[in-house]
Amino acid sequence: MLKAELRKKYTQKRKALSADEAFLLSEKIFENFIQYFKPKEENKIHVFIPIPARKEIDTQIFIQYFLAHNIRVYVPKIVGDKLINIEISEDTVFETNNWGISEPVSNEDSGEKYFHYVITPLLYCDKKGNRVGYGKGFYDGLFQSISPEAKKIGVNYFNPDEYVDDVWENDIPLDYLVTATEVLSFLSGLE
Repeated sequence: MLKAELRKKYTQKRKALSADEAFLLSEKIFENFIQYFKPKEENKIHVFIPIPARKEIDTQIFIQYFLAHNIRVYVPKIVGDKLINIEISEDTVFETNNWGISEPVSNEDSGEKYFHYVITPLLYCDKKGNRVGYGKGFYDGLFQSISPEAKKIGVNYFNPDEYVDDVWENDIPLDYLVTATEVLSFLSGLE
């Protein structure tokens, strides 16, 4: 299926979820992430802040856990046409941008290139790790700019069903997908 078709289909499926369903699924995804990856103190984790209007996975659950367990947390922020990485703490001040995304007030890029995990937003991911996002390419750019050792982890309400037919040369596949029912690895035994 083409990305545009998958984007439309999974946007509709996400919209059909009730707020309670989305939250319960987010909790299960969080539990699967913690159980599988077992993040440790001082790990560096890059995690997106959800857009409530788009019913994205509630990563606030992840962020609260990470901060409470002395795990270093970095969040993305779009400045101009570039995605920068900002390290946050309990004291970080946030504001909502034009896209409805809560982000740090600061524009100070951490300059960090090594992350243990990059928790990645998406609308769909197929059984090969090919991700369908919103089509802006910010995460492909991020993946190219950071250490290749960082584990690229998608989180989604839905398990893979169909394949992405129009994968582009610059598309960088995910290493893992975490859903409410499973964790899929796309590393082919290279873990």
